[in-house]
Amino acid sequence: MRVKVILQCTETGDRNYITTKNKRNNPERLELRKYSPRLKRYTLHRETK
Repeated sequence: MRVKVILQCTETGDRNYITTKNKRNNPERLELRKYSPRLKRYTLHRETK
């Protein structure tokens, strides 16, 4: 039931991270604060399609 998802930075548009999530427990899009290497700080990353 776990699927791979790509996390995209909301400020730069870079796709920096790949993670997994359980679609049954979390049907909505994943949002995490992750490190953006280009900006050298933590930014909001959202799940892409």
